[in-house]
Amino acid sequence: MSEEPASPVIMRSMLGRARGLGSAKSGTATWWAERVTSLALIPLTLWFVVAVLSLHGTSRADMMHWAANPITATLLVALVLATFQHMQLGLQAVIEDYIHVEAVKTTSLLVMKAVVLLLGLACLISVLKLAFAG
Repeated sequence: MSEEPASPVIMRSMLGRARGLGSAKSGTATWWAERVTSLALIPLTLWFVVAVLSLHGTSRADMMHWAANPITATLLVALVLATFQHMQLGLQAVIEDYIHVEAVKTTSLLVMKAVVLLLGLACLISVLKLAFAG
């Protein structure tokens, strides 16, 4: 009977074992994007609330004229983009943190991103229709 050769002992440092398992900095871009969109949303949301309150009681034609202003349309597009980007990043973080079954997590992320994209496109089309109607 022959003895089986002993498997070689591999001596690796903690860093060596961790290499290839992914970057520890992988969430930094998402973290920064969440902070930047939240900072952008503060003035945009305040502007939007004040604008809507000032438009209360005006005619539809006046509102259309307001929305057709290039500066107003640009701010509305920025608000829509920042809102839906921020929403997508937040929902992605929740899904990744609290759903542990990989197939359910992947499916949830895909469905969420598709819904956010469709809702964002619907809002952008609405803003552009208002901007170019006047």
